[in-house]
Amino acid sequence: MARAYFGTDGIRGRVGEGVITPEFAVRLGWAAGKVLSSRGTRKVLIGKDTRISGYLLESALEAGFSAAGVDVALTGPMPTPAIAYLTRTFRAEAGVVISASHNPYYDNGIKFFSADGTKLADDIELAIEAMLAQPIECAESHRLGKATRIDDAAGRYIEFCKSHFPGELTLSGVNLVLDCAHGAGYHIAPAVFSELGAKVHTLGVSPNGLNINDGVGATAPEALAQRVVAEQAQLGIALDGDGDRLIMVDATGQVVDGDQLLYVLAKDAQQRERAIGGVVGTLMTNMALEQRLAQMGLPFTRAKVGDRYVMETLKERGWRLGGESSGHLLDLDHVSTGDGIVAALLVVAALLRSGQSLAQAVAECPLWPQVLINVPYQVGGQDPLKDPQLRAAEQAAQTTLAGQGRVLLRKSGTEPVLRVMVEGADATLVQTLAQGIANSVK
Repeated sequence: MARAYFGTDGIRGRVGEGVITPEFAVRLGWAAGKVLSSRGTRKVLIGKDTRISGYLLESALEAGFSAAGVDVALTGPMPTPAIAYLTRTFRAEAGVVISASHNPYYDNGIKFFSADGTKLADDIELAIEAMLAQPIECAESHRLGKATRIDDAAGRYIEFCKSHFPGELTLSGVNLVLDCAHGAGYHIAPAVFSELGAKVHTLGVSPNGLNINDGVGATAPEALAQRVVAEQAQLGIALDGDGDRLIMVDATGQVVDGDQLLYVLAKDAQQRERAIGGVVGTLMTNMALEQRLAQMGLPFTRAKVGDRYVMETLKERGWRLGGESSGHLLDLDHVSTGDGIVAALLVVAALLRSGQSLAQAVAECPLWPQVLINVPYQVGGQDPLKDPQLRAAEQAAQTTLAGQGRVLLRKSGTEPVLRVMVEGADATLVQTLAQGIANSVK
């Protein structure tokens, strides 16, 4: 069934418009509460990132859950993966995260985790959507849900993160720069790395409700690259607004994306003779990674874009390692969802074991030039993927590449933009072809 509200990563939009309103949040909390309480416990966790609108949506969701007779435990600002972890440890029926991830402050979203810390199954999301069509019926007073606050949520998650760094290794002597995007990890990530012994310089740790992802973080690593060089640091670590993505910077200021970080983790697993089965990427994964893994004898397959689809494919195949070029990395022996802090610890541990710098490690997997252009389109208008001019430009580009590259067109699952990606061995040609296709859309 087609979904009316849930996208690939929950429900997202501009605050005050469409479904990101207090009225809808109350209804969503009630509908989710009715569905979830019929399946198990009557308790959910609610966390959020640092957007100013988080206060509004948190209160509205709390009211909706209470009306459905569901208890709520509030964590305050916490990374998305922290809510996945805490949902499991508190034996809650679900976790709710109020965040628009890497989007600007004026957007926000609501996403859910199941009791085992994974994204909600499709049938539950569809059941919630069906319940949204029903009028709200408030529970009797003695059955209303209660709200409490988890005061030690940050400390619990910090210890969880640290537990995934090998005990025989130390970060003592490691000089790094940490960019938290003025987001949910601002008070978590610096503590994790400093407590493990690193010398930590910070960026993006002063959220004011409006500056999340603004020129900092995983989607804007330029400031981190400059700071790494200025501090003569060994590497830089960038999270996004909700802390589930990881992008890194080497000592020279070069940005390292999720594809190359996935290679570092895959190589480390192979050298330790750890059984991971294979590696899952997405339609956006650079072909260089696919070729390099083939040379290593590691199976590789592509899922649809979105960490939920990477997770589904990993589970279907019984594999352990996957990720996206955007920085969502999944190692199922450690996490149940993308976790930027844990992923960074795993990468740094792999580097320490190998004795290589980040630059040396990723030099073994040089990426093909890849250009991605986001083209906005009108919601409710013609499907841009059915535009004959676009398809003609795509076919012409494929012919020009002559098997030495590829073209991928897809609509974003979180915002009304068409993503135009062209990849190939010739950087100049790739840029020209991508711009030509994007112009055909406009």
